[in-house]
Amino acid sequence: MLSDTVRLTEGITFAGRTRRPALDPVNAALNYCYGLLLADVIRAVVACGLDPHAGFLHSSDRNKPALALDLCEEFRAPIADAVVIAALNNGELKANSFSGITGSTRLLDKGRAALIAAYERRVTTQFRHPLFGYRVTWRRAMEIQARLVLGVLDGTQADYKGIPTR
Repeated sequence: MLSDTVRLTEGITFAGRTRRPALDPVNAALNYCYGLLLADVIRAVVACGLDPHAGFLHSSDRNKPALALDLCEEFRAPIADAVVIAALNNGELKANSFSGITGSTRLLDKGRAALIAAYERRVTTQFRHPLFGYRVTWRRAMEIQARLVLGVLDGTQADYKGIPTR
């Protein structure tokens, strides 16, 4: 999915997912975007009165916000992954947005600023919610999905319906 310019001119490639430490720019950017996404989802979950640590798919070992991580799953591709790919392909993130220190890759300040700007543009983009039919931002959709989880838990909703993406 990376353009020829990114791969050939910038020398940024993606061989696969590595977490900690990030070994290449794509993984460093994904890690950062996933952190931004998790913070937004935690806010949505707490706004609904739910405990972000009481999840279904992820365990809450080591004080992980399991429910927030569960909800992040349906937003990873349409938000975080899309932001990273677009920011690299449109030149917002370049090889000089990253630094390699002791075998890991980190975002520099200008890279973080560019990624935050791209993330904010994405989460404020509107789309038609497939279940309710009205236009919402991706950030608002996070809260709607958290409210759907709450509905299942309190019995007012029969089942949980995620947001399908293509």
